Amino acid sequence: MKFPIVTFELPAWVNGIFSGRNTYFLTPEQKMSLVIHLAQQNSQRGGGPFGAAIFDMDTGQLLAPGVNLVVPTACSVAHAEMIAIMVAQKILGTYDLTSAGSGRYELVTSSEPCAQCFGAIPWAGLSRLTCGAPASAAEDIGFDEGPKPHNWVEELENRKIEVVQDVLLDEARAILNDYKANSRTMY
Repeated sequence: MKFPIVTFELPAWVNGIFSGRNTYFLTPEQKMSLVIHLAQQNSQRGGGPFGAAIFDMDTGQLLAPGVNLVVPTACSVAHAEMIAIMVAQKILGTYDLTSAGSGRYELVTSSEPCAQCFGAIPWAGLSRLTCGAPASAAEDIGFDEGPKPHNWVEELENRKIEVVQDVLLDEARAILNDYKANSRTMY
């Protein structure tokens, strides 16, 4: 038996967003605005309504964008956060971003992480997580976010990962509501 090669590739339109654009984002709102834009564009192009990106915490430079590829790749693990983490690790050539020696990294995501993405955050070597909409907003429209500890913020903070919540909350929630209003696939 021969098994297929499994790869993930960001859609071509993602590169187009950054063509000639400043890739430094200094405030949480600037970073979240970018991530929400990725989520919106992805949703309009047949992907899930989630966006994520990894930034250098010291400079604000974008390291890696991510969009939800679950539906187009038929792969349940292809969440925006996971894609951003994989792209960042590929760029830096390491499975642990803290071992890259070039700085501390922040994951910014349009919605709080699901159970899978929550588990990946400490292993990826991230120092901060910044979220837009709460997981309950995704669950309210029909997404299954999986079992996550009720004290998940404390769990990450115990691992020295700072958590910032509700950045551009209304805008992040609007992407989810728009996705549901257009009767798209829930998973």
